[in-house]
Amino acid sequence: QVHLVESGGGLVQAGGSLKLSCAGSGRTFTSRAMSWFRQAPGEERDFIAGINSNGNSTYYLDSVKGRFTISRDNAKNTVYLQMNSLKPEDTAVYYCAAYKTGTYDYLPLIDEENDYDYWGQGTQVTVSS
Repeated sequence: QVHLVESGGGLVQAGGSLKLSCAGSGRTFTSRAMSWFRQAPGEERDFIAGINSNGNSTYYLDSVKGRFTISRDNAKNTVYLQMNSLKPEDTAVYYCAAYKTGTYDYLPLIDEENDYDYWGQGTQVTVSS
């Protein structure tokens, strides 16, 4: 069992930065790839960033490349999402999720939600213009 708790969301002006954290508990946290998803009002939930279990491979949605950075500290059982140059269209609820294994099976399906065993409750990010 893995329990995930996101934090760090809030209200920020366009161009600003936020750093989200996802604290995990459970013995298998460090052996799982971890991802961030987001869901804007009226939209589907989208994959935005992923990192494998040892942190040496990362993956991003094209629209956040160069602005967002995913990282993890396995000693602290925590995954981070540093978000810079935020835009109003980044407004969403952000979720972290624990993948079923330490590496993603097939990158084109990295957004397949059924392959994620555990989800956090989400944290709201609002970017004002």
